Amino acid sequence: MKIGEVAKLTGTTTRTIRYYEEIGLLGDAGADREAGRHRTYGDAEVERLREALRLKQLLGVSLDELRELLAAEEDRAALREEWHHGNPGKRRRREILDRALAHVERQSELLARRRDEIAAFERELDERRTRVKARMAELD
Repeated sequence: MKIGEVAKLTGTTTRTIRYYEEIGLLGDAGADREAGRHRTYGDAEVERLREALRLKQLLGVSLDELRELLAAEEDRAALREEWHHGNPGKRRRREILDRALAHVERQSELLARRRDEIAAFERELDERRTRVKARMAELD
């Protein structure tokens, strides 16, 4: 697919896609293209972009955090593949589960931090509301 098609499919802009590619969030879909040729994207790049956009919106993460989350998702996918198709022994299965758990815990920590930030902002808004209402009462 060309970049414009990907932008329409994912609900973002071609500029965002190019930027994410430039900073390494999407890999380099244009690496194999000849000079002057259009970038092309496959299903894997589209899914990675969708996941990046979803995480960015849902968690409000920085681009560095987003890069880390996407790398963890890729690693988890590779671990799932090995688990289901690689016939690992018991010891390797334990290693796979340990790594998968570490990724899930990192994501959970990030979510908890965001939740705490939102809760702090909500408390701040409640305090502002209280002050505004108090000033309104003074005017009455």
